[in-house]
Amino acid sequence: MTSTIATLVMLLAVVAAVAVLAERLKIPPAILLVLTGVVLALVPGLPALELAPELVLLLVLPPVIYASAVAMSWREFRFNLRPISLLAVGCVVFTTIAVAAATHWVLGLPWPVGFVLGAIVSPPDAMAPLSIARRMQLPRRILVILEGEGLANDATALILYRFAVAAVSAGVFSLGQAGGMFAAIVTGEIVWGIGVGWLILRLRRWVHDPRIEITLSVLTPFLAYWPPEHLGGSGVLATVTAGLYISWNGLRLISAATRLQGIFFWDFFIYLIEGMVFLITGLQARTLIVRISDHAMPELAISAAVVSAVVIITRFVWMYPAAYLPRWLFPPLRRRDPSPPWQWPFVLAFTGIRGIVSLAAALAIPFTTANGQPFPGRDLILFLTFSVILVTLVGQGLLLPTVIRALGLANAGRQERHDGEVEEYKARRQGIEAAIKQLDQLASERNLSDDFIRPLRARQRDRLKHIAHRSDGDDSHRKLTELHDEIELLLIAAERQHINELYRSGALKDEARRRIERELDLREVDVANQESEE
Repeated sequence: MTSTIATLVMLLAVVAAVAVLAERLKIPPAILLVLTGVVLALVPGLPALELAPELVLLLVLPPVIYASAVAMSWREFRFNLRPISLLAVGCVVFTTIAVAAATHWVLGLPWPVGFVLGAIVSPPDAMAPLSIARRMQLPRRILVILEGEGLANDATALILYRFAVAAVSAGVFSLGQAGGMFAAIVTGEIVWGIGVGWLILRLRRWVHDPRIEITLSVLTPFLAYWPPEHLGGSGVLATVTAGLYISWNGLRLISAATRLQGIFFWDFFIYLIEGMVFLITGLQARTLIVRISDHAMPELAISAAVVSAVVIITRFVWMYPAAYLPRWLFPPLRRRDPSPPWQWPFVLAFTGIRGIVSLAAALAIPFTTANGQPFPGRDLILFLTFSVILVTLVGQGLLLPTVIRALGLANAGRQERHDGEVEEYKARRQGIEAAIKQLDQLASERNLSDDFIRPLRARQRDRLKHIAHRSDGDDSHRKLTELHDEIELLLIAAERQHINELYRSGALKDEARRRIERELDLREVDVANQESEE
């Protein structure tokens, strides 16, 4: 037990150190964490650390998927459902078939084993490319498609994976039966996800306690994921559906206090999960090397090169017909949604980076088939999966910023961001005007005195003036606004210092001090957020 705790603390320390280095180097932490894990795995004397597949598929994957789904805009997801579906379903199936064919004809693997490998390496992981794409301000639609694909492609891949493993174990496969089961799984998981989202939101509204609500939010992905997964589905689609349902309906059912605490909790929770998982992924290198020691190195290198090349090329082959063929076949679609420039499909194709889901699926392959025989090619599949993850995550991940600049897409989303800020300022102004209107109505209905109403109205008008100065484009007004924010932060600091002095002298009790500090923190965060938008 002591050694386990010591290992966990060491891993957390490594994650923190790598995160600091990644921030300095402007490299996605996922890439450095995997490389660090590989280096640590090859250090003599360090204990080997093997990743349990159940840990990833049952404990890690549900909250990661759920958090991404809650952060996703349902409106944008629905608008981009066609390209997302073409990638999350069509490209995954196409890649699975292409990898199975290549490994059968070039490497001599049996067809069923090739399909197992294809299903494992077919779903990209969007975390690393999304962090790069956001930093380089790619157009918003590219970000939405990447994020939406990352939500749904694991479901397709894991369902195909289950069919392929069953075919290898049992020795038979029926395409018609698999197709019907696939449709039933998709329908059932969507219905289950909506039901879980509806139930959890009503429970959270009923309890109306941030601590209990956050506890329920932690239970939500597991409640959505585990039953479908146990019944033979993937669980991913149900979790995504529950997250999108809560994202769309939570605004009117979740309290402000819960949102403030929940955002911080989930950001930190997912940060730790992803950091630990990517580090442990790299640490699998030693175990994999031991398992494939019976294979010749030239054979392994050729096999890894072939599978990695097929995975990368297949995405490019799929991307351009998926982007342009539907618009060519359906003129109404072309008029409603004009064709994107060729650079967009290219950068989307280049983001096919594989990650932890592929490794977890490979590790979850059973050791024996239904008749008790060793599962054919299990160790080779593990090695090839790890090779594809390493090649795509490190190779494509490090090259992605250069590719984005070469395509002329760096900062291409800057105008969209500006338009979004204009829209945001307009909404803020209209919201404040609605509050002023409501204040005037309340004053009339309740016969409130001018002395009572005047400071409330003045505060709202000051807020309105502050928003107007931020959005009117006048440099002098902007400088005044920046000065206002600077003075506001200094006043908050002075107030905070005085409150701490009162607390230390015993003139203020701890409970009151905490309430005042929370108010000051909220004010400071609000000013800091406004400054970051400039």
